[in-house]
Amino acid sequence: MTLSKLFALSSVSAALLLAGCGPKTPSEPADETAVDDGYTLVAGHENRLAIYQPVDLTADLSHLSTNQKEMVALLIEASEIMDDLFWQQAYPGDKDELLDNIHDPDLRRFVTINYGPWDRLNNNTPVVNGFAEKPAGANFYPADMSKEEFEAADFDGKINLYTMVMRNEQGELFSVPYSDVFHEELMEAADLLRQASKLAENEAFANYLAMRATAFESNQYQASDFAWMDMTDNAIDVVIGPIETYEDQLYGYRAGFESYVLIKDMEWSQRLEKYAAYLPELQQGLPVAAEYKAEVPGAGAQLNAYDVVYYAGHSNAGSKTIAINLPNDEQVQLEKGTRRLQLKNAMRAKFDEILVPIADELIVPEQRKHITFDAFFANTMFHEVAHGLGIKNTITGEGPVRQALKEHASPLEEGKADILGLYMVTQLLEKGVLTDGQLEDFYTTFLAGIFRSVRFGAASAHGKANMIRFNYFAEAGAFTRNEQGQYAVDMDAMRSAMASLSEKILTLQGDGDYDGVGQLFDEMGNVSPQLQADLDRLSEANIPVDITFNQGKQQLGL
Repeated sequence: MTLSKLFALSSVSAALLLAGCGPKTPSEPADETAVDDGYTLVAGHENRLAIYQPVDLTADLSHLSTNQKEMVALLIEASEIMDDLFWQQAYPGDKDELLDNIHDPDLRRFVTINYGPWDRLNNNTPVVNGFAEKPAGANFYPADMSKEEFEAADFDGKINLYTMVMRNEQGELFSVPYSDVFHEELMEAADLLRQASKLAENEAFANYLAMRATAFESNQYQASDFAWMDMTDNAIDVVIGPIETYEDQLYGYRAGFESYVLIKDMEWSQRLEKYAAYLPELQQGLPVAAEYKAEVPGAGAQLNAYDVVYYAGHSNAGSKTIAINLPNDEQVQLEKGTRRLQLKNAMRAKFDEILVPIADELIVPEQRKHITFDAFFANTMFHEVAHGLGIKNTITGEGPVRQALKEHASPLEEGKADILGLYMVTQLLEKGVLTDGQLEDFYTTFLAGIFRSVRFGAASAHGKANMIRFNYFAEAGAFTRNEQGQYAVDMDAMRSAMASLSEKILTLQGDGDYDGVGQLFDEMGNVSPQLQADLDRLSEANIPVDITFNQGKQQLGL
């Protein structure tokens, strides 16, 4: 049964909240005249349409066998289904009706990149006339549901990652498993994964694909997460299914569909293997009281480099992910650790197209030599590794940090990973484990990286995390700004700020301090007028905010 049919069967007005209009069913336009004439760009947003730099997403597949190439093609087909499912989760309307009635190709492209009529890198501001603000709960919840109503309600699957919340005929809230809501699509995806499994030359990967297919049918994903952790030497990989909860900005309880199809870079992966072994030692050295670092990171953590050949769904919406740390399941993390996947070709594209031009504009000339791809790669990599550090369960008996901090959990976790990633770089460099580059490279590239990610806006978990860190560092004197509007790192002050912010975030997580995190976001999660003026200079210099991909089987010659 499709999502629109389920919404129609419930009494929900699954609302496409259009300005000046009452509740609509998902496919019903707000204004027939507006649709007939075509949807148009909101005035004043003309400069936003060019913020994404197109990049060809390719990789060398010449070393793959015929079966492996066929398997990659099947995984891309399954990924295309994930893309459609994420549209249904992100946009409470009819995708085809929306896109077909946008006649401006640049606006249609922008809406496609954003999976709806909102600008993800500008606080989800509407860019299409007739649309109001994006619902914080996207399409995971009834549009007319308040937080008070949700918290007062008692129903099965209330905080289940893999359910949609709807209303019954009496107007009461209830949940429906993804496996029911998206039954036809998930059955098709499961069939494609099973076909791919039969072509897999790696037994562990074949097993994972078969188990992930079963998860699509059963709505139970943990077993396949464990199976994914058991893979170590497969040349091809796929991250697929309902995974991240960033799209649910109401609570962070519900997972969005996404996919990455990946080709492993064996040479780079061998270079990275040694770092994961230092996690337990680094955990014990965290600058926080002992009770906040008592958990032991899983010993099975893996660190590898990949070329990504296809993005779909959440991973493809707005800003593009360049590194992955999964699974998110706390039990899997504690027992097995996580896998950290560095997406090298996408990372290189962002470095060349965005980070270097930003540094040329905003970093003092004498420190620009410290902006290096190796430092960018390492900072990004250790951000993902650092997700495994710290604390997953509160020390106050409030359960997992994710549940205690609700919608604040994801942005605070991203902030933790950023700052602890820098802590890891510092420690490993001083231990002589990390041998490429000098500390100034990592700190200066880190500062330039903040400017890059702050442009993602407050609607992004990563953007919020960067704003907090920028403002915290500014107050601590971790950098200075000259009369030309160029920034310089103060090495000692940045190191001190890194330690104190690490302690603050880890304590907030361990205490499950929802109100404290909210206060931190209110005080430091905003862009100051001076910073905004500096960011505007980047736009005036035509430096893209992010990249978008020309991708698919044709792009790869499949």
